[in-house]
Amino acid sequence: MRRAWSSSARCRAWLGTTLLVLAALPAQAQDLLVRNATVHTASARGSLEHADVLVQGGIIRAVGAGLSAPAGTVVVEAAGKPLTPALFGGITDIGIEEVSGESATVDSTLKLDDQPLRPEFDVSLAYNPDSVLIPVARLDGIGFTALGANSGGGFIAGQGGVVRLDGSTDPIGPLALYLRLGASGAELTGSSRAAQWMLLEQMVSEARGRVPADSPHALLTPAGRATLARYLGGHGRLVVQVDRAADIRQLLRWAARENVKIAIAGGAEAWRVAPQLAQANVPVFVDALGNLPASFDQIGATLENAARLRAAGVQVSFAQREDASHNARKMRQLAGNAVANGLPWQDGLAGLTRVPAQVLGVGERIGTIEVGKLADLVLWEGDPLDVGHYAEQVWLGGRPMPMRSRQTELRDRYLAPASAEPRAYSR
Repeated sequence: MRRAWSSSARCRAWLGTTLLVLAALPAQAQDLLVRNATVHTASARGSLEHADVLVQGGIIRAVGAGLSAPAGTVVVEAAGKPLTPALFGGITDIGIEEVSGESATVDSTLKLDDQPLRPEFDVSLAYNPDSVLIPVARLDGIGFTALGANSGGGFIAGQGGVVRLDGSTDPIGPLALYLRLGASGAELTGSSRAAQWMLLEQMVSEARGRVPADSPHALLTPAGRATLARYLGGHGRLVVQVDRAADIRQLLRWAARENVKIAIAGGAEAWRVAPQLAQANVPVFVDALGNLPASFDQIGATLENAARLRAAGVQVSFAQREDASHNARKMRQLAGNAVANGLPWQDGLAGLTRVPAQVLGVGERIGTIEVGKLADLVLWEGDPLDVGHYAEQVWLGGRPMPMRSRQTELRDRYLAPASAEPRAYSR
């Protein structure tokens, strides 16, 4: 009779697999030449056939044909296969959530009943670069993600930064402030979306010093005022989850009046106000799998959302609505789905690379294959926007990432031929 695993045994097995994956991470970048690839630069140079990419010290040093490999350089023969920048994982809880059903492992939500509006809350401080979700995401070519605070007690959820999935412990760029407007945030604002604008107006007044700090009616702490004040001057970006076209129009007016840089996440009906979004230079993180309305805010949902926005001149990236952390691999499906519904292929790739990097303030370091950028690269077996193909190798800062995860370790264990011992005890 098989023994049931105790919780401590399961924990040891989980920890052992995690350490195995981490131990395989190289200690430093290697000099690298990827030769004869179809290099999708995601930059103004577009796609280059039969091109080489030279990496030295973790930085891209040259991109072109017929590059020579200095002594000691590792050479990878791509045989014409696609090479892209490492992909964007979306707005996720990767590294700040381990098991969504276990509250002790979830650090993305602040719930304070006495003072729910705390824009100073920064989820990046809880980031765990040893999370087992990171190797799972990396296997699908994902090299960076935006840590997004989730609304708990207030419709202003808090701040989060961009992290590279290379074992780094800190964000690589500025923080963004996350808000939730419309019907999904109404439960946090007196059951009325109109109240959201009322509360925002008061918070702006507090941040601008028009409400005394010791007022009994103050909504923000001193730290919260200082945090919001930074964003009001255009320093940093607000990422707003909102879907209804009427709410987006209201948001655009508010952002222009208060001189706030915004981006929209979700935007099921954003295509209906595409010209206004383009004129205001507001990017949209689209859920390109959204076709049917899941709420009254999404009546105008369409699979052509991304294509219509881009045709109007809007910068388009991608983000999932549900369980984005554990399903970051679906980001390629979102982009591919948008391409299948009218978005040009190059814009689909840009939405997973250059656009999110630029929008989130890290475009000078990652997001394209250009000289001087970090060598965050992925060599693909086939079309990266087709989920029927896979990543052969991921490099982050020139370091080859181990192409395995806890999931592949479990797969290999239970696919192994049966032995005298139960499979759970095999290695």
